[in-house]
Amino acid sequence: MMDDGGRIYLDNAATSWPKPDAVYAAVDRYQRTLGVAVGRGATRLGAEVQGIVDRCRQRAARLLNASSPDRIVFTFNGTDSLNLALHGVVQPGDHVVSTVAEHNSVLRPLRDMQDRIGIDVTLVGVDEFGRVVPEDVAAAMRDETALVALTHASNVTGAIQPVEDVARIVADSGALFLLDAAQTAGHLLIDVSELEVDLLACPGHKGLLGPLGTGLLYVRPGVERRLWPTRQGGTGSRSEDDRQPETLPDRYESGNHNAPGLVGLEQSLAWLEAQEPGRLRAHEVELTERLLSGLSVIENVRTYGPPAGERVGVVSFNLEGMEPQVVTGLLDESFGIETRAGLHCAPQMHVALGTAAAGGTVRMSVGPMTTPEEIDAAIDAVQQLAVAF
Repeated sequence: MMDDGGRIYLDNAATSWPKPDAVYAAVDRYQRTLGVAVGRGATRLGAEVQGIVDRCRQRAARLLNASSPDRIVFTFNGTDSLNLALHGVVQPGDHVVSTVAEHNSVLRPLRDMQDRIGIDVTLVGVDEFGRVVPEDVAAAMRDETALVALTHASNVTGAIQPVEDVARIVADSGALFLLDAAQTAGHLLIDVSELEVDLLACPGHKGLLGPLGTGLLYVRPGVERRLWPTRQGGTGSRSEDDRQPETLPDRYESGNHNAPGLVGLEQSLAWLEAQEPGRLRAHEVELTERLLSGLSVIENVRTYGPPAGERVGVVSFNLEGMEPQVVTGLLDESFGIETRAGLHCAPQMHVALGTAAAGGTVRMSVGPMTTPEEIDAAIDAVQQLAVAF
């Protein structure tokens, strides 16, 4: 039992912690010594802040292999990115294909448009691991399908979806393909040029290791002609014209940026760039395999999802006879282990897994700073709960 106030953080699928030290230093320096808005002045400090944000955009473009930094639109989180993509593309009467694996950040905007503007939505099912079958996506497509929205990896089972296969299906149809990379950006190698993705949304605070309140949307060349800016206003550019700018990224970045957040994100992306290729993914797979193996031998524990190499560092489980919220509470209060219980804003996935009626699952999710010793401590804590209750 915890007796020293220690903390083991296993909720990286919600937000990564801790961040690289340079992120904290950059945000603190901005707040204390810079403090100016992005693109709103010609002062020396204003130019410095603009330069940092430009570098942040360039780093994000390199991470995704985007053709130009202008293809990276900064938003305020992954939900903001997804809302821009969904509400900006889908029109009354359109058909959208998505899946039961999606987060509410996709499901709720789609439901809103069903109720408000009369779109039609088809949700494709998943297999026992939470993976989509590409042929099911193909079967759901129609002539009037405008968009296919797919999560890159489940935030419940961690299952990595067959994105390449789905992308080819969508490319042949004339619809647009929106990829929700909330659980994969910073974890997996993503090349938007090879992947044939039209729109990619992700937050800055998860695998990209940046501060909360940051996000981005990648827009493939030409897609801006079909993506309406859902927020209009000042951009610091072409101020003489009361029409929204046509140029990217200004067209989609009205209002002041989250400057302290982007300053921190620039440093987290720099940290990711400096890592040896493949090292972070190997670390994630190793810890995930360690966690799955340890939990699998505990009596009355059931895990969900595919093998470690076929998922990101997300492991959901249940302890028979105990509600997931109770397990999470005991792990926190008695062992200092922070996890997440419930439906994880992905209710349809839990229906598919058969875990909705029980209140969902307990989710543990690793990050770059997670250690093998922390994984072992988590396994031991679950073992103690299984014996005690």
